[in-house]
Amino acid sequence: MQLAIIIAEYDPFHRGHMALVRAVRAAGATHVAAIMSGSFLQRGAAACFSKWARTRQALAGGVDLVAELPVPWAVSGAETFARGGVALADALGADMLAFGSECGSADQLQRAAEVLLCPEFGSRLRRLMKDGTPFAVAREAAVTALAGADTAALLRTPNNILGIEYCKAMKIQQSRMQPFTICRQGAEHGSMSESSIPSASRIRTLVQSHGNWADALPEGSAAVVRRELQAGRAPASLDRLERAVLYRLRTMSRAEYASLPDLSEGLENRIFKAAQRACSLEELFRLTKTRRYSLARLHRVVLSAFLGLRAADSTDYPPYLHILGFGPGGRQVLACAAGKGALPLLTHTSDKQRLDSTGQNVLSLERRATNIWALCCPRPCPAGLDETAGILVLEKGECCT
Repeated sequence: MQLAIIIAEYDPFHRGHMALVRAVRAAGATHVAAIMSGSFLQRGAAACFSKWARTRQALAGGVDLVAELPVPWAVSGAETFARGGVALADALGADMLAFGSECGSADQLQRAAEVLLCPEFGSRLRRLMKDGTPFAVAREAAVTALAGADTAALLRTPNNILGIEYCKAMKIQQSRMQPFTICRQGAEHGSMSESSIPSASRIRTLVQSHGNWADALPEGSAAVVRRELQAGRAPASLDRLERAVLYRLRTMSRAEYASLPDLSEGLENRIFKAAQRACSLEELFRLTKTRRYSLARLHRVVLSAFLGLRAADSTDYPPYLHILGFGPGGRQVLACAAGKGALPLLTHTSDKQRLDSTGQNVLSLERRATNIWALCCPRPCPAGLDETAGILVLEKGECCT
């Protein structure tokens, strides 16, 4: 068995995602598994579609097994997101980590990762930031000085950045996986332009505005979206809980603010003060945004505050493998992971009893996040979905749509 892992969000699973699945199979992978974010995503937002709908889309699109990236890592910046995903990929016994990138060269991304891990890079970065240079600008300048402008230019595009973080995480964790990348196909990440393969951002916008989204998705994925829309479970949006988010921010203590992830240079104080004045999330972000803090980072910090996440929750690695669904080929992947025994496997509600206190805490955070996500749907869902939804098992010859 040659197992390829894709770390993804699949919100929704589109033609670009299917192209990567086909590419890794063409490269020799006999099995493909996904480590997928759950109810909330790295952009600091609620997933437009439920984790179970996205699992069904992935299985329909050729993925053999889907495991969940727990929420403390799923809503973190690229470095922590990659660290958690790579750890779970290793626990599944993967041979290859596959992802899309703007450059399409695993060798270039690995060279950039080596630069970011060298001690001299860290000292240069700290000196630049001490002078007030924003992180992204300082990072590129430090890499330019050490490896040249071509390598530094890789840090200007989001998929390259994430690919570099995957390569870093694999080196730090001494993973046996090999990186595999293809050029990102279709529109750029986050682009709203028309394309034969539009970005997930544009597809979500089309779904939310009742536009023509169906042509952008594989048929199996489109069928799942139709069912979710009809059931009132999509499109989910954190905007529906705007006042609840503001209430949470206004009632948090200074100590709670100080415990949030991804803080620096007094960011918690800016958010605390803005929360007392802002009457909408848009106003809150306008009051806190500076050249030093990206909007995506602010979204993640505010979401972490709302979900009750702390920096300490994601300092290590995910403590379990929660399986959301698998097809016929996924049984072999599951058997391999069970034999490896690197992490406890969660396939039934009762499996939580095997977790230590750290695992119990992360699972509790995940279930709370899903209960909150249920209120983001057009038609609110009941609490307890993580306990009642069960694992999606696709038998041989069975249609996943």
